[in-house]
Amino acid sequence: MAPITTPHYDIPTHCKAGVVVNEGPDFRVQIETVPVPEPGPDDILIRLNATGICSSDLHLMKGDLGAPPMSTFGVRSPGHEGAGVVVKLGANVKNFRLGDRAGIKPLLDTCGGCGLCWGDKETYCPQATHTGLMATGTYQQYIVSPARYATPIPDGISDVVAAPIMCSASTMYRSLIESNLKAGDWAVFPGGGGGVGIQGVQLAKGMGIRPIVVDTGADKRKISMEMGAEAFVDFLETPNAAQAVIQLADGVGAHGVFVTAPAAYKTALSYIGDRIGAVLMCIGLAPAGTMMIGDDPDRFIFKNLTVKGTLVGSRRDAAAALDFARRGILKQIAEVYPIDRLPDAVEKLKKGQVAGRIVVDFNLEGTNGS
Repeated sequence: MAPITTPHYDIPTHCKAGVVVNEGPDFRVQIETVPVPEPGPDDILIRLNATGICSSDLHLMKGDLGAPPMSTFGVRSPGHEGAGVVVKLGANVKNFRLGDRAGIKPLLDTCGGCGLCWGDKETYCPQATHTGLMATGTYQQYIVSPARYATPIPDGISDVVAAPIMCSASTMYRSLIESNLKAGDWAVFPGGGGGVGIQGVQLAKGMGIRPIVVDTGADKRKISMEMGAEAFVDFLETPNAAQAVIQLADGVGAHGVFVTAPAAYKTALSYIGDRIGAVLMCIGLAPAGTMMIGDDPDRFIFKNLTVKGTLVGSRRDAAAALDFARRGILKQIAEVYPIDRLPDAVEKLKKGQVAGRIVVDFNLEGTNGS
């Protein structure tokens, strides 16, 4: 039997990071060289190969969610969708080895001791540490994580696929599970051509649920249909998008509506039609105080209608979403940029020009993406 060899990693003193400048409505991101952090006794140091760029990052850099700004915690690099390799272990770490693959999620840690952590609501832990807000996020290549909360990434899943799973796919998995939709049900994804919604489309298809995407543009139509949508309704080209959706959904209406694009909250209930027992799932974060959902309470009563919100995925949700990728159900939905073009990626997302996701590859040199 061949001896087990422990890999050795030359860890630099500094690394590249995307940092926010002029935090607030007029923020921008620039690339800087920053010190590589040192893991504590219960931590691992991860060299990230990839990070996803999420709309929540924009909210944190703008500071428009009503939470304390990043600067309150001394954080300059946002990001919460990281995939990489463990290159250094704290003295007490037992669940990771050097060379293991690991992922960073929207929560870097929770208290582990409250009732929420003991159940299936750990992501609502009041003592949770939010990655990219309260602790340095995945726009920085070398990042420290508590070993107990990092997510092992199985072989056979590329970092470009794994990184967005840490947030977008695990978030959608949680929402689909809590919706209680079953195989054969119709699920509508307003804004489904974006980075979170398109993961929901793939997962729904994998669960036997029938996805309809409401969005606009040829790129978003293309990716939606390629990733499993049964229909794409372009809300700019269709005179009555809600009626078109209702006709597609057996002429009755959606069993579930999964809102990932905040602008879609205004019309989300219209896709329900006459469906009894439907559910509207609130997923996409809007700037605080800008969106409201409501209707005559009689409609909720007579149609047994539910409105429900879900936050991000738990450790269990991330593992389940990764398994969908391992089985080939979750595919690459990302345009890949080198680290030096991370600021360009953020600007493109700000303008709403991204179909699917943008993933930054820390190992990709130059200014060209794919």
